[in-house]
Amino acid sequence: MFKKLFGFGKKKKEEIQEEPVEELEVKETEEDSQNVEDSKEEVKSDLENDEDNSEYDSQKEQEEVEILEEDEIESNKIEETKNEEAVSQEILEEQIEAQEEAKEEIAEIEEIKAEDIETQEKQDEIEESEDTVENQIDDEVEEEEEKPKKVSLFDRLKQGLTKAKQGITDRIDEVLKAYTKVDEELLEDLEEVLITADVGVNTTMDIIEKLEDVIRTKKITDPQDVREELKLIIEDILSKDDTKLDASHSPTIILMVGVNGVGKTTTIGKLAHRYKSEGKKVLLAAGDTFRAAAIDQLEVWANRCNVDIIKHQEGADPGAVIFDAIKASKARGVDVLICDTAGRLHNKSNLMNELGKVFKIVDREYPEAKKEVLLVVDATTGQNAVSQAKSFKEVCDITGLALTKLDGTAKGGVILAVKSEVDVPVKLIGVGEKMEDLQDFDSKSFVDALFS
Repeated sequence: MFKKLFGFGKKKKEEIQEEPVEELEVKETEEDSQNVEDSKEEVKSDLENDEDNSEYDSQKEQEEVEILEEDEIESNKIEETKNEEAVSQEILEEQIEAQEEAKEEIAEIEEIKAEDIETQEKQDEIEESEDTVENQIDDEVEEEEEKPKKVSLFDRLKQGLTKAKQGITDRIDEVLKAYTKVDEELLEDLEEVLITADVGVNTTMDIIEKLEDVIRTKKITDPQDVREELKLIIEDILSKDDTKLDASHSPTIILMVGVNGVGKTTTIGKLAHRYKSEGKKVLLAAGDTFRAAAIDQLEVWANRCNVDIIKHQEGADPGAVIFDAIKASKARGVDVLICDTAGRLHNKSNLMNELGKVFKIVDREYPEAKKEVLLVVDATTGQNAVSQAKSFKEVCDITGLALTKLDGTAKGGVILAVKSEVDVPVKLIGVGEKMEDLQDFDSKSFVDALFS
């Protein structure tokens, strides 16, 4: 058995030894080729594995980048939140600081207020003491204060008569200075001065005749003495009648008449102011229903003086307005009723007759009232004012004249002409635009202001 085995092995060995060399070489070449192919496959497999690994690495790297970006964004958000919290904290600290400063300012203000209150109380005590002293002084010098008031009115009168003085007394003085004796020529020159000052021819002749009588009686030879005598004559003419506008009786009705533009409505307003300041209850009646805006103008005066007014529509019957005003006066217990009437042209008979109708209503409906009829004339119209006064006197019983705008004319002699030729006392004169410039006429004060 072992031989068989040994012999088998020997045989195999011999067979192997008997194979040709060429076959061995071919086998080796085939093995090498196979090894090369295996190597190629292995390299290819390695390359594929490398590509897979590279793709995996790239994806992993992209994921890592995205994670980093998200981390950075989150970090930025956290940083921003921290910054906002820091800003908020800073603002909060500033607000707290501002509140502390405000509290300090409030404390300072309260302290100042306390000091001011204390100072004000002291100031009030001082003012009360001063008021007490002033009241005592006022009580002691009450009588002395009345005199300066009169002087003030006289000064206003002098100022208002400046132009009239220049047109009358200054020219009289020039004439008298030009003569050394009293003769006919001197009297003729004085006559010319008076006529050109709107004294009027008739009134001038009357004055010159009286002056001649005085010169002969007193045997006056000095021209300067003539001035004083002339002053006395003029004062006598103006003071013959009672010149006081009396509204002391309650009720009193004052009817204002005159043509348009003479200052009638303004005079009414100033009278209303005067009586209102005296404590009287005043009512106005807008009876001038024809002139445009006359009602509105009177209403403005009523509001300014804080008095009531009775009015109708423009173009209404003046008599109806006066009738309603009388009824209202009785019902309200009015002290003074001042009635405006339509501005009448003194040469229009139908308009003057309508004015007469108004007076009949007053006489019938208000007999218990004291009646004053004031004719308002404009001093600047000269001799035309005399003609107006004569015409109105024929229609109604004029009780007095209100001569306005004396401050605007150098021909103030018209006051002598109106008084002398119409024989109606001058009761009011207007020497300016202010309330106190409507003055009660006083002949002595007027002449003193004119000849001062």
